[in-house]
Amino acid sequence: MAVFLLQRLAAFIVTLLVASLVVFLVMEVLPGDPAALMLGVSARPDTLAALRSEMGLDLPAAQRYLLWLGGLVSGDLGTSYTYGVPVWELVRERIGLSLPLALIAICLSTLIAIPLGVLAAARHNKPADVGVMGFTQLGVAVPNFWFAILLILVFAVHWQVLPAGGFAGWDAGFWPALKTLLLPAVALALPQAAILARVTRSSVLETLGEDYVRTARAKGLTRRAALWRHALRNALIPVVTIMGLQFSFLLAGTIIIENVFYLPGLGRLIFQAIAQRDLIVVKDLVILLAASVVAVNFIVDLLYAVLDPRLRGGGHAG
Repeated sequence: MAVFLLQRLAAFIVTLLVASLVVFLVMEVLPGDPAALMLGVSARPDTLAALRSEMGLDLPAAQRYLLWLGGLVSGDLGTSYTYGVPVWELVRERIGLSLPLALIAICLSTLIAIPLGVLAAARHNKPADVGVMGFTQLGVAVPNFWFAILLILVFAVHWQVLPAGGFAGWDAGFWPALKTLLLPAVALALPQAAILARVTRSSVLETLGEDYVRTARAKGLTRRAALWRHALRNALIPVVTIMGLQFSFLLAGTIIIENVFYLPGLGRLIFQAIAQRDLIVVKDLVILLAASVVAVNFIVDLLYAVLDPRLRGGGHAG
């Protein structure tokens, strides 16, 4: 188990270093001068040079990368050119919305997908299976922003039971804040639930055909008990894998959903920073999202060891 953890930790660190290099290089190849774009075409050369110096754009690329990487390691994310405040303050203000939104969405996705996937597997080639597969096909095909618009039309405009956008803030109380996040969370969760339900169905169908399940049935165990006690647990490894990947998709999906619902979260902050060419904010937020994805995958690897005891001896998690 110790060897397994050390291997995963080393992979975690290397992946973050590679991700930071890729993010920096992508920012470098973007066309245009950020200082000139911020000041406009009528900016004086001395003013432009002063801003470039303040932004560190007059330094060699390698030196700027090392300075940025050192700041990340020390917890200094720099200062936003647009807002004039430390980037960490912007992140701290916005993450209180984006993280709960992603967590609610992944919980909804899991609560919808796993029962539907198990139901479809248990009723293979029957009407319930066909119905679930039809729902999942629709969920995979339709983008989440279309679901978001449809939810707004139904629940906010027609029935007027939930707000169409904005965030009440946690200071307003748990329920008022949660109400403003329900529609965005559902819009994020439905497409991911469709994918997860299909994976669950396929994985459970595969385990139902294994010898140990047939043996359990031959010993008198009911089909329902064999399904939930034996088949489902052994089918969870690919399901957990997809859940880990989905959390990263949910974090990235907030960029669109937060703009649709006008939510002041990290996704909207990234969108605004890109529009304003606030490169330090863009770089910091992208690497933070990448770090969160790598961290989630690290946790998924640990869950592998819980679900499959063979990995505790230092094996690899598939």
